[in-house]
Amino acid sequence: MSAQGLEVIDHTVQLTHEWINELRERLGWDSSRDALRLLRVTLVQIRDHLGHEELAQLSAQMPLLIRGMFFEGWQPAHTPVRDRKVEHFVAAIEAQIGDALDWRGQEDITAVFRTLDNKISEGEIRDIKAGLPQAIRDIWPA
Repeated sequence: MSAQGLEVIDHTVQLTHEWINELRERLGWDSSRDALRLLRVTLVQIRDHLGHEELAQLSAQMPLLIRGMFFEGWQPAHTPVRDRKVEHFVAAIEAQIGDALDWRGQEDITAVFRTLDNKISEGEIRDIKAGLPQAIRDIWPA
């Protein structure tokens, strides 16, 4: 039982740590803070390329804390973006995470995709990929 009687908060914190720890291990990074930052900025880039209905379906499978970060700052009128270039997708992530000590670029984004593959249902991953531009789908591991 939760010390504060707020099991839902304790549970989402636990799940969020599981997501971060899995990603950090995939990356081989020491910093959980940097792993969380990479997860957040990559999810935001995915979010901005997807339609609103797909966003709702994807977010329903996220821990509450990650879902909050996913939607933080979202401007529905500006999405989905029409930029289809993977270089811009990677550059937008790098602009926010590139100062991480262990940053390796696209290889680290692939680690986020693999973590999502493990945490989100297979059917939803298929739907997400279908909603992304082909160039971004091409860097998502099969």
